[in-house]
This record gives sequence, structure tokens and C-alpha cells, in this order.
Amino acid sequence: MTAAPTPLTQAFFHGTRASLAPGDRIEAGRPSNYGTGKAAAWSYVTATLDAAVWGAELAAGDGTARIYVVEPTGPVENDPNLTDKRFPGNPSMSYRTREPVRVLGEVKGWEGHSPGQIEAMKAHLAELDRLGVEAIED
Repeated sequence: MTAAPTPLTQAFFHGTRASLAPGDRIEAGRPSNYGTGKAAAWSYVTATLDAAVWGAELAAGDGTARIYVVEPTGPVENDPNLTDKRFPGNPSMSYRTREPVRVLGEVKGWEGHSPGQIEAMKAHLAELDRLGVEAIED
């Protein structure tokens, strides 16, 4: 028996407060959703819905928290902010790319974290900021 090709591919998500439509592109060089809001050198994606939920909930702005199914248009690499430089392995399956990411559609009906969990994460991020821990942009 030989293996047949499969139509399944890796799904990626992007959490944000931006209102996007299928075909829109998420690109490096735009203001970051996090920290000081300086221009991001990368676009970020994840292969887990939970990490995308965190991305949407913690993103800057007052817009509705949204999660999109996205397709990188170029190579992706492990995101060092959530992998070996900060945590062993890549438990959140988080990646980054310098190439645009194309929006395929929006995830509807996802369940967010509890208000207590969100406040605890925000407090943790505020402590990292207080300690001068910056996002890795190399």
C-alpha cells in the first residue's frame, strides 16, 4: 500500500482586536498589539486556538477581540518570545514570519478566559514590563 496525498494542512490562527476580512493581509511594520506599540518586525501566528484567544484578549485597543484563520505567505519560524529563549520547546505552537499573513476567515463562537485569568496575565505582563523584559525582535 502506498500513502495517498492528503488535503489537510496546518491551520494557523491570529488573535487581535482589528476588524479584518478574508483576503486582508497582516504585515510586519505595523504597530504592535503589545508593549509600546512600536512597529513590529514580524507577524505572529499560532497553531493553537488557546494561544490565539490570549492574543485577542491581550491585544491593544478597544475593538472586539477576534480570532482569524490565517495563511502565512512565506516561511515561519518558532517565536522566541514563547519558545526556547523563554520556555522549553514550543508549547503554544507560536510562530513568526517576516512575510505577510493572509486572512482566510474569522473563528466565531470561541470561549475566552475568565476575567480573573486575564487580570492575572495582565499583571504578569506588567511585571515583565517593570523588569524591563522586552519582546525578542532579532
